[in-house]
Amino acid sequence: MIEYAYDVDGGGGNLQPYYNAVTKDIVLKLEDIVGSKNVIFAAKEKMEPYSHDETHAHEYACFPEVVVQVISAAEISEIMKLANEARIPVTPRGAGSGLSGGAVPVMGGILLSLERMNRILEIDRENLVAVVEPGVITNDLNNKVQQEGLFFAGYPMSLETCFVGGNVAENAGGGRAVKYGVTGRYVLGLEMVLPTGEIAVFGGKRVKDVTGYNMVQLMVGSEGTLGIFTRIILKLLPLPQAKIDMLVLFPHVSSALNIVPRIMTELRIIPTGIEFMDRLSLEIACDYLSEKQYSGVGAILLIEMDGNNREQVLEECLQIGELCHEQGGALDSFVAEGPGEQEKIWRVRKNAGEAYTALGTILSAEDLVVPPSKIAEMISQVEVLSRKYGVLMPSFGHVGDGNLHVTIIKDPAEQGEGGKERLPALLTELYLLTKEMGGTISGEHGIGHKRKQYVPLVLGETELAAMRQIKTALDPNNILNPGKIF
Repeated sequence: MIEYAYDVDGGGGNLQPYYNAVTKDIVLKLEDIVGSKNVIFAAKEKMEPYSHDETHAHEYACFPEVVVQVISAAEISEIMKLANEARIPVTPRGAGSGLSGGAVPVMGGILLSLERMNRILEIDRENLVAVVEPGVITNDLNNKVQQEGLFFAGYPMSLETCFVGGNVAENAGGGRAVKYGVTGRYVLGLEMVLPTGEIAVFGGKRVKDVTGYNMVQLMVGSEGTLGIFTRIILKLLPLPQAKIDMLVLFPHVSSALNIVPRIMTELRIIPTGIEFMDRLSLEIACDYLSEKQYSGVGAILLIEMDGNNREQVLEECLQIGELCHEQGGALDSFVAEGPGEQEKIWRVRKNAGEAYTALGTILSAEDLVVPPSKIAEMISQVEVLSRKYGVLMPSFGHVGDGNLHVTIIKDPAEQGEGGKERLPALLTELYLLTKEMGGTISGEHGIGHKRKQYVPLVLGETELAAMRQIKTALDPNNILNPGKIF
């Protein structure tokens, strides 16, 4: 297996022993491929937006040496062949809405932007599929297919900004994964450029396919390290005709979380999604929005239901409400029908991220996932770590599928660097606790270069060696998105 030596200072654009610089000659060749107006070089201000994603800490930002905006698989193929020949790293990038540094060019080199590849190529009603380019905004796709009475069920919470290509690269999930699953469930086929420049097609408009290895699902979630998607075939579903949301208030975290599995096991009802917020996250968000605090509330559940019969969906909501009150000790519950009412009860949850940012320095936004039955225990341990390390750790998440978002925030009352110095020890302890509970360190945001140093805490050397062998086989020169995952 090939070993590589890197010397990265975090500033990007610096030369590593293995890679070569992007020279003016290389820039001219790139301009020949895509046109001069689609190449950004020697313009730091214009390249700045491409130097980071939505990861909070600035130290994860790195500048590319050149930005190339592509429009076709043929252009990408030529660029990858040139990059291999010249030994220059290439980092593919979608909307830059990720939270792991996965689209950040940590080795400098070429930043390959897919923003121009934004066409919805086909809506095939007969086969219930959509064929799209990777730069299509996920929300635009859903708006388009809704006109045909369909929807793409695998989208994440950030659907208004993220690209479909990024969703596939991260195998993104979201609040609706309880019922519908994550992005990978809906990817039927991929056209992609391999790291060495060949164009490959895996899968197609087929529900069943066991001809050879399942290369589609290998590529889903590979974080742009095994290939660059140029055409994606997505499974669609009929659009539900009824949607009702619920807000349920609980006195304690445990009472809220312990009721979640009972909704599915005792009532035999599968909600579309079940979102959770603990007391601290609720208080921070309400303060930020200048909304009245929920007195005596230790946690809330936001439960989303859908189906084709309004009366049936409403009846299921009433059953859930009754269970929450009689068996879970719920303090109150609200049912919301229609966009206006639903937006009102979701407002606090949707603004939690902005509220954390306004409160103070976010040290890290985490994306833990454990078996759903372990969520209550995980929350309890998070509270212990918060006190031990002197930081705030509000939690919310998709509790129906065990995905917990823990945000580590510097205590506003603490001076200086505060919890930043203690962060590595805190993350190590947090990740090991997650592993002990049968979980892992990322459920939907990915590893990127933010979490790669912690991967050996949850994956053994045998597993890592197998992944490295796959990477080396497809990318022998380690050209495509190096410095990620491993």
